[in-house]
Amino acid sequence: MYSTAFLDLPPLLTAGGTVQLPGSKSISNRVLLLAALSQGTTEVHDLLASDDTRVMLDGLRALGCGVDESGGSTVRITGLGDQPPRSPAALFLGNAGTAMRPLTAALALLGGEFTLSGIPRMHERPIGDLVDALRQLGCQIDYLGNEGFPPLRIAHGAGLPALRLQAPIPVRGDVSSQFLTALLLALPLVAREQDVVIEVVGELISKPYIQITLALLARFGIQVARQGWERFTIPAGSRYQSPGSIHVEADASSASYFIALGALSASAEGQNGIKIQGVGLDSIQGDIRFVEAARAMGADITGGPNWLHVARGAWPLRAIDLDCNHIPDAAMTLATMALYAQGTTRLRNIASWRVKETDRIAAMATELRKLGATVEEGADFIAITPPATPQDWKAASIHTYDDHRVAMCFSLAAFNPACLPVRIEDPKCVAKTFPDYFEALFSVVQTAQAHIPVLCIDGPTASGKGTVAAAVAQQLGYALLDSGALYRITALAAVQAGIDIAPAHEAALADLARTLPVRFADGRIWLASADVTDAIRTEAMGMNASRISALPAVRAALVDLQHGFARLPGLVADGRDMGTVIFPQAPLKVFMTASAACRAERRHQQLLAKGIDANIDALRADLEARDLQDQSRKVAPLKPAQDALLLDNSGLTIDETVAQVIVWWEERQPFAIHLAQG
Repeated sequence: MYSTAFLDLPPLLTAGGTVQLPGSKSISNRVLLLAALSQGTTEVHDLLASDDTRVMLDGLRALGCGVDESGGSTVRITGLGDQPPRSPAALFLGNAGTAMRPLTAALALLGGEFTLSGIPRMHERPIGDLVDALRQLGCQIDYLGNEGFPPLRIAHGAGLPALRLQAPIPVRGDVSSQFLTALLLALPLVAREQDVVIEVVGELISKPYIQITLALLARFGIQVARQGWERFTIPAGSRYQSPGSIHVEADASSASYFIALGALSASAEGQNGIKIQGVGLDSIQGDIRFVEAARAMGADITGGPNWLHVARGAWPLRAIDLDCNHIPDAAMTLATMALYAQGTTRLRNIASWRVKETDRIAAMATELRKLGATVEEGADFIAITPPATPQDWKAASIHTYDDHRVAMCFSLAAFNPACLPVRIEDPKCVAKTFPDYFEALFSVVQTAQAHIPVLCIDGPTASGKGTVAAAVAQQLGYALLDSGALYRITALAAVQAGIDIAPAHEAALADLARTLPVRFADGRIWLASADVTDAIRTEAMGMNASRISALPAVRAALVDLQHGFARLPGLVADGRDMGTVIFPQAPLKVFMTASAACRAERRHQQLLAKGIDANIDALRADLEARDLQDQSRKVAPLKPAQDALLLDNSGLTIDETVAQVIVWWEERQPFAIHLAQG
C-alpha cells in the first residue's frame, strides 16, 4: 500500500490482464457482526483486509468475542450467543459507517455501558434518525458532542429496560440505508416473544444494500418478511445461528474502477481487455448493476459466476442520464467515465453522496473542474461535460478528502487524451476498502517508456547518494534502483548457480545478469525471495564483482536490466552513470557530492558504528584514489550529466538533502502551479 503524501500517475495508454478483487466491505462488516451475535463459531473466508474491517474486529474483541486471525484471509469469530458483551467498553470505529451504525443498534439492545467514537469526519456523519428509533424503543443513548452525530454513549445501568416492541418501529429511509440495516441486524436479538416490525418513513435509498442485509440475515437463520420497501417483519423466536462457514464475495463497488478501466482504455498488445475475478453477474450486491450503466455508456461486458470481462466497445463513450439510487457508491465511477463521453452525463438521485465519507457531490465537482470538465451540481445530482478537446485538459493535483472512492475514481483520469499526469493526494486513503488498489492498477495498465518518470542521483563513493535515493523513492512511492549493488548481486547469483566467473563463461554470466530477479525495498536488497543485503557485502563478493565488471557482455546485460527498473509509477536510480549513460533522458538528474574530508568522516562513523576501527586519514586517501580511478574510466567515467544539478551536501543533513531533491523534482511537475495557489 502506498503511504506517501501524494502519488503521481504518469499518462497511461493501454490496459489488459487480470485483477483479483478484495472482499466486499459491506458484506465483510455485516458478516463479522452477525457472526459476533450468533451462537457458535463462524469461519469467514476471503474477508476484506481494510481499515473498516480492522476497527470492527478490534471492536468485537473489546466486546468479548473470540477473534482468531491466524488463518490468513480466513478469520474465525466465536459469537456471544446468549452471553452479554463485555461492559463497560470504549469503541473507536474510525470512519466506518458499516461499523458505527450497526454496533450502535446492537449494543443498545444488548445492554451495558459503551462509548462509540471515530475520526472527526465520523462525528460529522448523521446518526440521529437511528438514535431516535432506538430511543423510541426505550434504549438509553446520549450524544457526547453535537446533537444527532457521534460520539455516543449507551448506558443502561442495571440492565436493559423494558422495550416497547408492540408498535411498528419507524425509521427514515431517505438519509442512509445503514440506519435500516442497523435495525435489521439488531432487532432479531429482542424478537423472542413476538414479531418485530420496522416501517420506513419516506423513500428508501440504496435498496440494493438492504438486499445484501436480508440475504446475509437468511444465512444466519433470520428470515425477514418484507412488504415492498416500506415494512419489514422480523419473526418471533428469531435467534442467530452460525452457518459454520461463509465466503465473502469480492466488492462490486471496487469492480467498478476496473470495469471503467476496460471500457475507456485501448487493449494492451496481446490482451483483450480486463478480466475481473471475485465477483460475477450473479452477485448479491446491488452495485453489480453498475454493469448496466457501463454497458449503456459503451462498455463490452461479459461474465459468469465469480468473473467479469470488460473491453472497450463504443468510443468515445456515450453520455447518459441516469437515476443512480440503486448504485450510490459505484455511481461515482460514472462521474469519471463521463470525462471520456461525448456529451453531458447527468447522475441523479444521489443525495446520499452528501453524507458519506465526505460531501461527495461537492468533492467530485471540485476535482472534475480541476481537470477541465464543466460541472453542474445540485442537492441530489451532478452533470459532467468533458473537456472539449485534448488541449482543454489540465494537469491536476486531486484532493481526496480522506475518501477512498475519490482517490480510486480519479486514478482513471490518467488516461486523458492530452497525456498529462495526475496527482492523487493521500493515496493511502484507499486502505478503507482496497489497500492494494494502486498495485492492482499498475499490474494491468501500460504506458510508453518515455512517460515513466525517472529521477537520477549520481555521485562519488560515500556522497550519501544511496541513502538519499532510498528516502526520495520512499517519499514519491517510486521504485528504487541501487545500481552499485548489481555487480555484486550478479557475482552472488553466479556463485549460487555454479558458474565460474571467468571470460570463458562470459555468455552464460550475461544471460544470468539479464534476468536477475532483483528488487530494492525497505532498505534491503532481495534476489528473488532471499534477502542478500549482507551476503553481497563480503570482501570475497567485492572481488568477484570486480571480475564480473570487466566482462563487456555482462556490463551490456546489466544496462538492459537497469532499463527494466523504469516501471510504473516511476523510478529513483542511484549510481555513477545513471544520468550520463543509463537514463540520459531523465527529467531530473542530480549529481551529489561532498568534500573528501566530509565523506571520510561519514565513512569513519559508519565503520565505528559497526565496531570496525579505521584510520580517517587512510579512508580519505582511499576515497580520493577511488574518485580519480572512477573519473578516469574509459567506459562511463564518473562525471555529472550536462544538465545535472550539482548538490554539495557537505554541510547538509540527510533530511535537508532529501528535501532539496524533492523541491527540484516538484519544480519539474505540472502540478507546481496548483500547489503554489493552494
